[in-house]
Amino acid sequence: MKIIIHGRGTMSSLLKSVAETEEDLEITGFADELTEEKGDIIIDFSHFSRIPNMLKFAVNNNIPIVICTTGYDDKILGQIKEASSKIPILLSSNTSIGINLMNDLVSKISAILNNFDIEILETHHNKKADSPSGTAKTLFNIINETLENKMNLVNGREGNHKRDKNEIGMHSIRGGSVVGEHRVIFYGDDESIEIKHTAMSKKIFVHGAIKSAKFLIGKKPNLYSMKDVLS
Repeated sequence: MKIIIHGRGTMSSLLKSVAETEEDLEITGFADELTEEKGDIIIDFSHFSRIPNMLKFAVNNNIPIVICTTGYDDKILGQIKEASSKIPILLSSNTSIGINLMNDLVSKISAILNNFDIEILETHHNKKADSPSGTAKTLFNIINETLENKMNLVNGREGNHKRDKNEIGMHSIRGGSVVGEHRVIFYGDDESIEIKHTAMSKKIFVHGAIKSAKFLIGKKPNLYSMKDVLS
């Protein structure tokens, strides 16, 4: 499989070093802006501002994309969805297998503990630009969909008022070299349940991205997720 890596940051460099050790993978592109690269698939660990140009390149050259970049707005999300009608795209805020299992667990627990208060906490290194993390936003969306879209997102808290029953609090912590930690806590009367995932190394995201790329080869145009990869 010939991989074009979009982006030249930390994650892209790690992906390149891991892929170069695997006999069935070949890196045929490594750039912030794609121009004339040839390959079977694009794996994107870039900046969200570069996504629109990447989509145009991929559609024009009929190349599937695994998008691992976060921080994009609804306008760019709309462009991703439009491009997925022409080429296969896998969109994931977190390619870790553990996080995606956590997504399923959180959905099942939310359906049962629908009268519990729910809080989401995420911690990352001090160089992460976007807050909250894309993974934390995904966790909220999964819970909200499970609860019939009745929940309101509250980013942090301040002021003098009690907690609303239909809100989910989301809190971001930035410091040191923490790779990533996500916690969802369900608070009931006299008990609580916590689901937690801790990333020990960024390699888990690289291995998940490669697994996603292998899944996407040969697929029809559509917008896919890690759930499709793991099903």
